[in-house]
This record gives sequence, structure tokens and C-alpha cells, in this order.
Amino acid sequence: MTATSTPTTAPGFRRREDCRLEDLVRVLQDRTDPARHPHAAGIDQGVPRYEAATLRPALEDPALADVIRAELADALAEGPGIVVLAGAFDPDVVARATAAFEDVIAREKASGQMAGDHFASPGANDRVWNALEKLAVADPQAFVAYYANDMLALAAEAWLGPAYQVTSQVNVVNPGGKGQTVHRDYHLGFQSPEVTGRYPGRVHDVSPLLTLQGAVAHCDMPVESGPTLYLPHSQKYSHGYLAYWLPEFQDYFVDHHVQLPLRTGDAVFFNPALFHAAGSNHTADVRRMANLLQISSAFGRAMETVDRDRIVRLVYPALLAARAAGMPEADQHRVVAAAAEGYAFPTNLDRDTPVDGMTPASQADVVRVALAQGRTPESLATHLDAVAHAKLSH
Repeated sequence: MTATSTPTTAPGFRRREDCRLEDLVRVLQDRTDPARHPHAAGIDQGVPRYEAATLRPALEDPALADVIRAELADALAEGPGIVVLAGAFDPDVVARATAAFEDVIAREKASGQMAGDHFASPGANDRVWNALEKLAVADPQAFVAYYANDMLALAAEAWLGPAYQVTSQVNVVNPGGKGQTVHRDYHLGFQSPEVTGRYPGRVHDVSPLLTLQGAVAHCDMPVESGPTLYLPHSQKYSHGYLAYWLPEFQDYFVDHHVQLPLRTGDAVFFNPALFHAAGSNHTADVRRMANLLQISSAFGRAMETVDRDRIVRLVYPALLAARAAGMPEADQHRVVAAAAEGYAFPTNLDRDTPVDGMTPASQADVVRVALAQGRTPESLATHLDAVAHAKLSH
């Protein structure tokens, strides 16, 4: 699935110093082959475009439905890394959900809770975090009509199989709103390059298999309104999670991306490792709204239910004592890794807002800081209470 580069560091690990633009350019010599997308209505700038009205009758045949799923998965993995499902959502269904989202945005602004995204400040963008749950609260009937969608299920099952988990965030780029910097997405795409480099290369390869990215157009999006920019086939570059931070790769993206206009109800699904970025809105009157879908594998979970908050509170006094008795810091950190939640997500990004980068502090981060500062168990407990509250969805 990924192209390789000549390693200059420890086998199995990837480093920023191994990122070479010529390796990415070599990967991008791949061209989208129409023969591998026989059910597509066409290829636009290297991106297969499927018409939902054509796919729906075909999906009534279970065997043919499996063939189409395999075709989509091949496009996402070995092809351009992105597909467009034109007409995926009924515009009337989208309009009802849009009205609910606009009401949420207005109420959050009125309450003083203005949200931006990872790349833009509040006002330039309007962001609805946890839009999935907020739509269910605001208009349950709209939720039912929206998520009954067969094209969403088709793409999710093609990439992840059954029992997938849907989350969504609505993003509105207002007129004059600036575009994003090129990036990859969740999971590893939300980590700093320093953190990413600590994960073995095989984790870089597995990460994009755990999530499907999608976007549903909630308005017509001409190119001048700034629909998302893509670099087809870039998901196959092995060092991409480290490379997209580097200026020469960012410059290359600016010069070579593609950009597809969308109509209300169109849906785009793409491999999270694809190089992409939201565009700048150059219009004077288009509030570009998209429902951004992050659909996760059912398998990204531990086997047992574990109350890590309880474990941390119980073992922290013993860990403090061990530290005072001379336990090496590396050993302390191993205990924390076993006891605490080491990953910041899932969380409530309305409250648990990242301070540096795109990832808030994890429970393990909080415990490590408390240890380093010699905080009392009572002080840690107060902080853990705040962390637990911040992660609640409401």
C-alpha cells in the first residue's frame, strides 16, 4: 500500500530526515486507471466520480454490491485515495440538517461558545464539534433521515467493514476565510512529527486503515468557495505523516493539488493519509458548509472495560512513594503507560481544546506532569476530575 524510501535510521522507524520530495514525486507518477473503476461515471482530475443514482440499483444485487465495495476500497488504497459519490444525499434531507446545524451555531455563539477548527480561528470558520450528537438532540427526525443514507454506508463498509463508528464535525468557512495547510488526518495525522516518529513504520501503514474521512456538501461549492484541495495518490507515500510538515512538501502541494467543485448532497470519501487541505473562500456570499465525517473501525478498542481513572487514583500514591525511593523516571513512565489512558481521543473538543498542535493532553500526560512536579494525590484528583468532565459529550 505504501511506497518505500531508502532508510537512513533504525530499521522499522521513519524519520523526517528521510523525507525526500523526489520520493513523493515518484509515487505521484501513478495515474488513475479508468479500467480499475468500471462503475464510475467518469474520472475528474484523477478522481473517480460515481453517480449515486446509478449505484443504487446495482446495490440491490448482493454479489454486485460486493464488487462495488471492493472497487471503492481499491480506489482508496491503491488508486487515487479519494472518490466522489455525486448525489449521495437528498438535498431536502441535507437542507433540514443544515437548518439544525445553523441553529446550533447560532445558539453556541449566543452563549459565548464560539468554536474554530484546528487551522482557523472562530469567526473565520464556524465549527460544530460532535455534530452527530448535536443533530440527534436538535432534530431526531433529521438525524434518522440523514444517517439512513446508503452511500455513506457503502463507503464505510467498503473501507472498514460492518460495525463502524460514525463521528462528525460541521465546518463552515465564511466568505474570506483562509484555507488550511496541507496535512494528513486522524490518527497519526493529528500527532506532532516528534510523536509520530516514535511510532514504528508499520503503525504508519496501519493508521489509515482505521479511519475513513468523508465530507458531505451542505451547499453548492464552486471552486472559488474553496472546496478541499487534494493530491491524488499521495496516500501511498510511506513517509507522508512526517513529510507534510516540511516546507518543500507544502510548497509542492500548493503547486500540484487538484480541487473539485461539489453540489449540495455530493459526498467525498478519502483515505486519511491523502495529502489534503481546505481551500480559501474567495466569494463574498457563500458560507461553505460541509459535514466532515470521521468513520472509525470497530476494532480500535481494548478487549476489556477498564476504569483507568480509578486505577490511576489508586496507584498514584504508591507511584509517588516509589519515585521518592529512587525509582528511575523511565520505570515510572512504564507504570503510567499501563495504568492511564495514553491517547487524548475521544474527547469533547468544545471543552477539551488542544493548546499546542491538534491534540489535547491525555490522562497519561496529566499523571506524568503531576509526578514530575511531585503533586499530592489530592491535587491530582482535582485535575483528573476536571479532565473527566471535559471529556463528557454534554
